[in-house]
Amino acid sequence: MREQKNKKRKWLWITLSIIGLLVLGTGGYAFYLYKTATDTVAKIQENIGREKSEKRPQAVAFKEKDPISILLMGVDERKGDRGRSDSLILLTVNPNKKSMNMVSIPRDTRTEIIGKGKEDKINHAYAFGGTEMAINTVEHFLDVPVDYFVKVNMESFKDIVDAVGGVEVNNDLYFEYDGKTFNEGPIKLDGEEALSFTRMRYEDPRGDFGRQLRQRQVIEAVIAKGAKVSSISKFGQMFKIVENNVKTNLGMDEMWSIQENYKDARNTMEQHQIKGTGDKIGGIYYYIVPEEERTALSNQLKEHLELSGTTASN
Repeated sequence: MREQKNKKRKWLWITLSIIGLLVLGTGGYAFYLYKTATDTVAKIQENIGREKSEKRPQAVAFKEKDPISILLMGVDERKGDRGRSDSLILLTVNPNKKSMNMVSIPRDTRTEIIGKGKEDKINHAYAFGGTEMAINTVEHFLDVPVDYFVKVNMESFKDIVDAVGGVEVNNDLYFEYDGKTFNEGPIKLDGEEALSFTRMRYEDPRGDFGRQLRQRQVIEAVIAKGAKVSSISKFGQMFKIVENNVKTNLGMDEMWSIQENYKDARNTMEQHQIKGTGDKIGGIYYYIVPEEERTALSNQLKEHLELSGTTASN
């Protein structure tokens, strides 16, 4: 499935969207917002022990408008439990072509877990080895670099939605989940409803793909609603949510460089669905991606990242 969308804002990572709202800051609280944003970004940094991906010959140069990739990770961390990566979305951003590619990776995808020495579901990589192992596994699976990541605790969905006063989405499937009813058509969601809306998958004939679609709907709705926030108390609330629920290796300077040099890329979005089939191995369900499908997608992403070389099919 491929869709092209032209919307005012296409940044799908929560941190960048809030930082971008700083341009709305005027008058007496502009400095307060900037300082709060700087302090927040400093607190959400996570070091993964490398300056650049091994799949890149040279480090990204923002002023040269090198295309970049960002892995969005939705994790289900709870107290005392690292959890698994509930959602993996790879964005490739090309400011020269003024376009973005978005690849949703099914959580049950069977692949080699880099650093573990075995094949398993791709979302288990995070449970085994945290952010670094998840990134290395995605890089190996798609054979492209992951330059940056933004990790969001899925439990914070409800807090984020409530912070912007709820969201409205267009639901294409009637279902009931967690004791809640979700009718077809435009529906309004508060935080708890949004969390349930993004977690259901077994009653959806599209399975995980339907769930990924609903997650993207909520994220886009949050960003659209957040862009209209003008209350200083709301800004403070959102910064606190980010501080408690988001981790990234994007620093403030890098965020501003992306905002300055890459903003035109948000005008065109191409979405990719990884084609495969479900199968059971040893009594466990996996999503099996044919090698030719993985190779074709890898080469398409490399072209969008302006990287030389192609991925060979085994």
